Amino acid sequence: MSMGRARGVVLLGMEGHLIEVEADIGQSLPAFILLGLPDAALRESQDRIRSAAKNAGLDLPARRLTVNLFPASLPKSGSGLDLAILVSAWAADGLLRGTQNVLFLAELGLDGRLRPVSGVLPAVGAAVNAGVHQVVVAQENAGEAALVPGSDVLAASHVSEVAAAFAAPGASSIPREALSGLTRVHGGVAEQCEAASEPAGPDLAEVRGQQEARFALELAAAGGHHMLLVGAPGAGKTMLAERLPSILPPLEDEQAMEVTAIESISSGARSVTRLRRRAPFEAPHHSASAAAIVGGGARLARPGAVTRAHHGVLFLDEAPEFQRPVLDALRQPLETGKIVLHRARGAVNYPARFQLLMAANPCPCGLNVGSGAACTCSVAQRRGYFSRLSGPLLDRIDLQVHVQRPRSAAMALEEPGESSAQVLARVISARQAQQARLSALGKEGGPSIERNSQVPLPVLTGALRLPTAALRSLDTALDRAAISLRGYVRVLRLAWTVADVTGAAKPGADEIDIAMQLRLAAAR
Repeated sequence: MSMGRARGVVLLGMEGHLIEVEADIGQSLPAFILLGLPDAALRESQDRIRSAAKNAGLDLPARRLTVNLFPASLPKSGSGLDLAILVSAWAADGLLRGTQNVLFLAELGLDGRLRPVSGVLPAVGAAVNAGVHQVVVAQENAGEAALVPGSDVLAASHVSEVAAAFAAPGASSIPREALSGLTRVHGGVAEQCEAASEPAGPDLAEVRGQQEARFALELAAAGGHHMLLVGAPGAGKTMLAERLPSILPPLEDEQAMEVTAIESISSGARSVTRLRRRAPFEAPHHSASAAAIVGGGARLARPGAVTRAHHGVLFLDEAPEFQRPVLDALRQPLETGKIVLHRARGAVNYPARFQLLMAANPCPCGLNVGSGAACTCSVAQRRGYFSRLSGPLLDRIDLQVHVQRPRSAAMALEEPGESSAQVLARVISARQAQQARLSALGKEGGPSIERNSQVPLPVLTGALRLPTAALRSLDTALDRAAISLRGYVRVLRLAWTVADVTGAAKPGADEIDIAMQLRLAAAR
């Protein structure tokens, strides 16, 4: 029976699905039949494959070639299956052997060169988890594929090298000397030498004054809290926001793998060569659409800014300038830490556990500060400007800070503040205190709890319940409808972070008052 098999992977969102590529050569008129719900880009592979085979000196047989992509019910897209289809066809023709348990992941050029594809990291990870460890990729994707522990990577620059590596005995038409062009890389090697080489970014020491805003920024980093900065133009809101990543701890192994996989999917054909150890920072322009922020696409949706900011920061500068539907689309991922996008061809699930950091002027002209004498906006304009930040969205923000415009005396006399390294040391200490306290609380059903911003109400009113005396002012605010129940929970979470940063064993009345004060504007 003239059949050949190879392995490929298709990605639906972040999830990789192992594909068995089956090729059969029939005794009938020449044809190339591709089965298994291929999209337009995949159907075009038929012409790429024929040209690549011809230019490699190994023409496909002039007979009926039927290729099935199993499971047939799963939609398949992209050009990453090109190499697997050609290898299975050659195997069916008796030229290759030993390909049935090898992952082939590359696009083909018309001259037979292997071209890089996106999403190699999650694709190889899915194959290794399914028991397929040997991987053949383009040279440009070798470092990325090698980031997956347990992978055995063969990198090639031309399809003739792949043919020589898997040549069947007696296949004399295959150039054996091409084998010298293959490179073998074992999983995990590339990451060891490049993991810590990323730049640290701008330093917090460059910010003069702004003690309240700096303290709030430290709380946001320590507890993973969302934050809104309000102030006049030039007060330093963007400068503060851009320095939040510099005081966030390095990503742990699992987090780094998730973030790097997202980068791999979003990078097009650009190869990723190292694990991303620093928290990502996404700052889309205020003209961005809802699809650009949360993800979208005509067929299967692509990841948006909320996914690219996973385990990092999503910064919306000039937040009221964003369209209100775009801002309200953030409410669900802020609560769940994921985004589910439904399209005609299916639904995809992307992670979206990010910190939301927004900056806004107090009014359209930005001068409604202090007495507001210089402001040229009408009352209706002021109300309309901030009404774009809906109440439900503000209710999900733990910290709202008014950034004061610095004075000349502060610029001339005040010494530089603490550096990012000094603040980071306290943030790491606060994170360690949280992990020691929360490590055992998230194991009973549901995901683990890592930061104060994730602690649910049953835990806050159970294992972490505070004395009645400490909660008196917070209970009064809830009874008077000054805050919602969601606000009540978020004040408790923030109070625990204040205690962790200041070194207290648990929050008292003072920590509760500080948390309420930092949330007053958001709780309106």
